[in-house]
Amino acid sequence: MTITSTIGAATPPATRPRRRKTTAPPTGTDRIPQPSAGWYRDKVTGTKLRRVTTILNLGSSKEALVFWSANFTAQTAIDNLPQLISSSRTRQDREEAYDWLRKAHIRRKEERGDVGTAVHKLIEAQILGTPVPADLRDDPEMKPYIDHFFGFVRDWQIDFEASEMVVGNFEEGYAGTLDYLYRSPIIASLLGVPADTLFEGDTKTGGELDVKGVYSEAGLQMAAYRGAKVCWLRDGTQIPMPRVHSTGIVLHLRPEGYRVVPVECGDEVFAAFRDVQRVAAWTSGLSKSVVGQPLQLPTVTEKVAA
Repeated sequence: MTITSTIGAATPPATRPRRRKTTAPPTGTDRIPQPSAGWYRDKVTGTKLRRVTTILNLGSSKEALVFWSANFTAQTAIDNLPQLISSSRTRQDREEAYDWLRKAHIRRKEERGDVGTAVHKLIEAQILGTPVPADLRDDPEMKPYIDHFFGFVRDWQIDFEASEMVVGNFEEGYAGTLDYLYRSPIIASLLGVPADTLFEGDTKTGGELDVKGVYSEAGLQMAAYRGAKVCWLRDGTQIPMPRVHSTGIVLHLRPEGYRVVPVECGDEVFAAFRDVQRVAAWTSGLSKSVVGQPLQLPTVTEKVAA
């Protein structure tokens, strides 16, 4: 039943006070920033932090990658020469062959990326004692990687403290996810530091053992993580970033074996990362508005008016 006031009309909807729509602050694991489109967003403060890997992609020289791409494309052409010659007979086949060949290095990177992502998932599951993803559990391609990873843990007496941990620096505006933190009395002894020293670790699966696969960019990445001011625990709690040694360790993991590679990631390398960060800001920002449109000579009417 509707009740109508006998004193006056009801308050028009437009003049009724509106309730502010409030959103409950994030709790638990929702407080951990997640990467999206090159950024991490802190859900508590709303602050956006540039992703470390995006900074490196935008601001760091890729000379080695350029040469690798050229060499791999040339090798692919030589390995498939009869098919390419056959494909040159018609315009459509020629265009398809060209498109296939120019994307050869992209396909290779994606294949290596898929392996690297799978290996990281397997390692994280082993470190945390969580179930291995079903699609990877019985994959024969992954078995040698895991076997060598277990060998690394056993041989070097690795004691993990964190894995796949999001870290950030609000002052410098960046964030990222480091692979793991750990202690190793053997590595500490070789570096001449206390046995309980905390090290930052990273896993690389590309290249070839003792030839290539670990590049100086790894030092920039690890220096950025080491230079973080805060980190997020698994339950979403934000704590100060623990102090780690200025030498990080890259585990170069391949099907044929592994290598333990020390990488400098101290203050000097962090300063270089900050330079790269400024170049990245230039590449993604100001550089896009520096070059203007070509100037046009004024018409006769415009000259007279001037």
